[in-house]
Amino acid sequence: MQVPQLQGRSSPLEDVILGVFQLGNLLSTSGDGLVADLGLTSARWQVLGAIGVGPSRPVAWLARDLGVSRQNVQRIVNGLERDGLVSLEPNPHHKRAQLVEITSAGRDALGSATRRAKPWAAHVAAGIDPDDIETTQRVLHAIGDAILIYDKRSSQEENQ
Repeated sequence: MQVPQLQGRSSPLEDVILGVFQLGNLLSTSGDGLVADLGLTSARWQVLGAIGVGPSRPVAWLARDLGVSRQNVQRIVNGLERDGLVSLEPNPHHKRAQLVEITSAGRDALGSATRRAKPWAAHVAAGIDPDDIETTQRVLHAIGDAILIYDKRSSQEENQ
């Protein structure tokens, strides 16, 4: 994978960020191909996976857990419901925020996607030192934590 360079001088972190963006696009495209015949896309697979673990939750909670916008998750959930992969159930704690539940068809699709992902992941990991994968995971978490701290501080400064 050739990572594009920013115009002018870029820092190693900027190069990493560009690489992460490019990798995200590759993951999305590859995932789309892996699960297309299941009626899923990478985005639908991600949301369905979040719904399939843990208790039923409203769309806003799913969005928070995934770190994406509520509107985007709502759009995806609407499509998953239309296709019978999830259902929207009454929420005893809130009149308007329905709970999203995975259906048996949704569990079947998620199970098929998960089974397909195992050999794909093994192929991708082949030839990469496991220590490098662990280091990458730690570095990505550290970058994410630093971004969250920055965003929180920036938000607090704006509200003062």
